[in-house]
Amino acid sequence: QVQLVESGGGLVQPGGSLRPSCAASGSIFRIYTMGWYRQAPGKQRELVARITSGDNTNYSESVKSRFTSSRDNAKNTVYLQMNSLKPEDTAVYYCNADVKRTGVGPPRDYWGQGTQVTVSS
Repeated sequence: QVQLVESGGGLVQPGGSLRPSCAASGSIFRIYTMGWYRQAPGKQRELVARITSGDNTNYSESVKSRFTSSRDNAKNTVYLQMNSLKPEDTAVYYCNADVKRTGVGPPRDYWGQGTQVTVSS
């Protein structure tokens, strides 16, 4: 199996920064695209950032220029540097990865359990 474990969420004041991370473990042969999604109360889950195995990134318009995603392929870990945080960034942030397991079928999506980010004064 494959597990994704997020950490690094929390409570921060408007204008502050957080850097959650997500580590993948298990019977991993290769990780392709990794991404961050978020879901605020009463809203649908939305894409925040996506990064390919070649470090190509794309971001939602609402976070572009404030958030930066990076990854450490040796550690199977993806990061989300979040700067200039706003109250509207408050949500549960989920990690997603497209993973090819060792000796098992085609790549498929895996999700983490989510980490809460709250931006409030």
